[in-house]
Amino acid sequence: MKRFAAVVSASLVATGLAATPALAAQEQPTQQAQGQQQSQNFSDEQLQNFASASQEIAGISQDYTQQLQGADGADAQQSIREEANQKMVQAVQDNDLQVEQFNQIGQAVQNDPQMMQKVQQMAQQKQ
Repeated sequence: MKRFAAVVSASLVATGLAATPALAAQEQPTQQAQGQQQSQNFSDEQLQNFASASQEIAGISQDYTQQLQGADGADAQQSIREEANQKMVQAVQDNDLQVEQFNQIGQAVQNDPQMMQKVQQMAQQKQ
């Protein structure tokens, strides 16, 4: 389960999709409560889509990490990062999720061990 959580976290960070701490700190408490309440209402289909997108993103991240290591110069690295980010966003969208939904589910999964376990089981069944 920790491995899957690490993949989810890495996927969120790698895609630049995770909310920054500064943005999260600016949220009003009522917005945070609404977000937490809403996060518990994800359908099984949304969770399955999240699991599938996360697996695709992990593969993309791994491929592009290798390319980054072999890239010469900051411009080449930036180009590789942009291409990887586009592919990751496309993977989210191809799994019938919007980036915002993916982020919300990712945050909920990180904060809810039961949801994490459910998504992990969905990901394993998909393999």
